[in-house]
Amino acid sequence: MSDTAAVPAMTVSREVPRHTMSGYPMLLLLLGLVALFFFSASQVQTMPIFGLVAVLTGLVFVLTLLGFFMLQPNQVAAISLFGRYLGTERRVGLHWVWPWMGRKRVSVRAQNQISDKIKVNDLRGNPIEMAAQVVWRVHDSAQALYDVDDYKAFATVQIEAAVRAIGARYPYDDFEHAEVTLRGNHEQVGEELRVELVKRLAVAGITVDECGFTHLAYAPEIAGAMLRRQQAAAVVAARQTLVEGAVGMVEMALAMLSEK
Repeated sequence: MSDTAAVPAMTVSREVPRHTMSGYPMLLLLLGLVALFFFSASQVQTMPIFGLVAVLTGLVFVLTLLGFFMLQPNQVAAISLFGRYLGTERRVGLHWVWPWMGRKRVSVRAQNQISDKIKVNDLRGNPIEMAAQVVWRVHDSAQALYDVDDYKAFATVQIEAAVRAIGARYPYDDFEHAEVTLRGNHEQVGEELRVELVKRLAVAGITVDECGFTHLAYAPEIAGAMLRRQQAAAVVAARQTLVEGAVGMVEMALAMLSEK
């Protein structure tokens, strides 16, 4: 028998549709209860039994009132009963459920989030600063509510972790233009960041519509040295171009002399 007990796997929640009762018929019932309450209260002096009717009417009025909830466009509500998830209502408008049933609203609108600037060591160990802009939204309300503690905080942490992972996977720049770099291959690296985020945020029922880097630069402590290196590389490249041009002119002259 093993010394350590097996750790049970986490149960993954899945959103299921739940159609609740329309709130408008219940609203008419609520108005009827108000009328019945005032009628009973006015008849207490003639028949004491109407006092009990008024009390019961008031109790039913309060219970009915507690069952109303409203959904706006791109907003859903997860319905639960004593801790058990029953389903998600996605229809817009006024709805009603039994007062003892829980309702947790979740926005499925697109969320635009810009991460903080973080310091990352690239593939060559150079410290760089990175920040990303991510457009995400909830597509599974059950996972967002029940599989993670706080899906917004979870998204923030995972965005930072994905930026760090992508930053460490590639060099910031390649002066020989022989490798995929963070600075020179924005679209390719940005798409890889989106794939990484989709994989990391899937557990929270979140999908990523688009993302990209909003800040990408060397860290201040090496920025000056790297700038001088880039300037030196530019000077060398310019001299190499001049030499290649001069050699090409000589070759052209020799070729013309050979023809004549």
